[in-house]
Amino acid sequence: MSYIDFGGGGFPLLALHGHMNEGLFAQELAGALAGEYRVIALDQRGHGESERPVSYDNERYVDDALAVLDHLGIDETVLLGHSLGGVVAYRLAARRPERVRALIIEDIGAVVNDDLSFAGQWPRRAPTKAALIAALGRLGPVFAYSMREYENGWGLPFIPEDMAVSQSHLNGEHWDDWLATDCPALLLHGMRSTCLSYEQAEEMAARRPNTKLVHLEAGHSIHFEAPDQFLEVIQSFMKSIRTEQ
Repeated sequence: MSYIDFGGGGFPLLALHGHMNEGLFAQELAGALAGEYRVIALDQRGHGESERPVSYDNERYVDDALAVLDHLGIDETVLLGHSLGGVVAYRLAARRPERVRALIIEDIGAVVNDDLSFAGQWPRRAPTKAALIAALGRLGPVFAYSMREYENGWGLPFIPEDMAVSQSHLNGEHWDDWLATDCPALLLHGMRSTCLSYEQAEEMAARRPNTKLVHLEAGHSIHFEAPDQFLEVIQSFMKSIRTEQ
């Protein structure tokens, strides 16, 4: 497993990215929270610099996050998760509530049903970064920052075909896990998201105590599409839970 420790001597925050991403997605967040929080971002299995695993079972993702916390000697943390990472975050909290001070969930529901098989059509390698961005269509700019030059050309920090497999393990109903805890939670919903509906976001907030829901003018990747609002809302939430401590 690979992770990025952005440093800082404050209370720890573990950031968990979504499918087809990596720990670097939390770089701007770490900068915004520097001095108050120690932000650690995990490259989840099969992503970034972490090795390709035998299994993409979602329970293994939870095991990985716990293993990183244990490795770093962190007893309690704030968990931030986008998409896949959001489910891992609230499932970890359900399993080990004493390890989680608060949850920040970015645009993922308690019921998940998505299909990433389209990624299997992407090239494993391209001759240039520009060619790879073009091959990914509308998602090219989103993933441009994480593209790498390998010995045999430009590629992504994951195996595209693996993403559909991992998503198939993620799909399903997770209400029991979402409702298992009552620590402070911030649920961020992108108003143009195709992954989390307005109605489900409202239901999640209504059914779970101590949950603040914020609708933002963005799609699924709020941290990319509306970075200023994303950081502003998180900073406000972090101040509110610090006041309550």
